[in-house]
Amino acid sequence: MQQLVFILWLISIGISGVWANPPDKAKGQALFTENCASCHGTDGNSTIPAQPKLAGQSAKYLVEQLEKFKKGERTSSIMQPFAMNLSLEDMQNIASWLSEKKMKPGFAKDKSLVGFGESLFRAGLVDRQIPACASCHGPSGAGIPPEFPRLAGQHAEYIKKQLESFRKGTRNDNLIMRQVADKLKDKEIDAVADYIAGLR
Repeated sequence: MQQLVFILWLISIGISGVWANPPDKAKGQALFTENCASCHGTDGNSTIPAQPKLAGQSAKYLVEQLEKFKKGERTSSIMQPFAMNLSLEDMQNIASWLSEKKMKPGFAKDKSLVGFGESLFRAGLVDRQIPACASCHGPSGAGIPPEFPRLAGQHAEYIKKQLESFRKGTRNDNLIMRQVADKLKDKEIDAVADYIAGLR
């Protein structure tokens, strides 16, 4: 039974995750610099709180997200036009280059929320059937590639925006996250987002 579940999971993420050709990181850097750096920073470390840091993220996760934007499974008036012009090879080149960059650490801003945010991240809320973020994203927020992305050090504003989008249903490309976010209150989103920003 476990083997069957694993096979179905592989199919769901695409066995094509094994790339046909080695990525060309130099081409990836050039494409990123030309198309992405203005929002995501020259090294993938965005300084714009609403735009995510991409440095150090799993290459396969980044490709998966770009493909979702290209197919319209994930919507963004900014990202979709860019993704539409990228081939799979382009995506793999960009993602491979980004995955080797180091994410610059972030920090929590609201000390009054840190304890509550940590509790939510590490233990969830059992009485409301809200799982711990750490159960999928790891105790340090490093993620479990390629399915579960790195969160540690990400801008709190970006995390908050994504959780709110999942809760509203305006982002619906991940059923698990929609179900989790649907149960979260505003203060809980604020707390866990701020805590994640300070994770190292």
